[in-house]
Amino acid sequence: MGTVVDTGNKEAYGSADSNKKDKVIFALGGPCSGKGTQCPKIAPNFGYTHLSAGDILRAEKESGSENGTTIQSIMNEGKLVPSEIIVKLIQRAMQESGNDKFLIDGFPRNEENRVEFESVIGIEPEFVIFFGCSEEEMIKRMLSRKQSREDDNFDTMKKRLEVYRQFSLPVIEYYNSRGMVRKIDGEKSIEEVSEAVNAVFTSLIDEALFSSPNCLKSDHPGIVLVSILLEGEDYGTWSRAMRIG
Repeated sequence: MGTVVDTGNKEAYGSADSNKKDKVIFALGGPCSGKGTQCPKIAPNFGYTHLSAGDILRAEKESGSENGTTIQSIMNEGKLVPSEIIVKLIQRAMQESGNDKFLIDGFPRNEENRVEFESVIGIEPEFVIFFGCSEEEMIKRMLSRKQSREDDNFDTMKKRLEVYRQFSLPVIEYYNSRGMVRKIDGEKSIEEVSEAVNAVFTSLIDEALFSSPNCLKSDHPGIVLVSILLEGEDYGTWSRAMRIG
């Protein structure tokens, strides 16, 4: 479960229910590292709402709002949108989702994002999925996209990679120093990466199962029988037998 962070004098997300503790997982990696492909596929299966920071920003950009005009100018230059703007947009998306479990990809993009999120939303992630991918592969993928985005061009990609190296990698290193990073080889096939991401989420379920009050010993040595209610599209009450020892 996400760690609660002191929000000081700021109004925390979910303040209408002070006992509510949302679960958040961050998915990080360079541009075209595979986050946008994998996260929408895996999140619903485990009851998480997928929120893409990039999609949220692009939607606001196209809305014609004052923020949208600012965002368009910044994104076209390959720069980072101010933390106050992106955190408020993510907060709004979380509130509108009706869920309390979120897989957020492409965020936080810098240390300022991380601090602002913890201050405003009031929690830290359960863990961080890091899609490792070489710059050569990321550039190759960007150039081969079948449906290019407005900011899909070589010059902008170079700027995005520079921003990633300078600002995003230190955030990943911060989480890694705290033992919160689960690294995925993003250069493997889509199917292989999907299996690896699925394994990360399954391990999370196993941890929840072992800590569940429904975790009971069977008549067979070294076997525990567990059941837990999951909220994904593909699950009802989920039971599993696991060998331990």
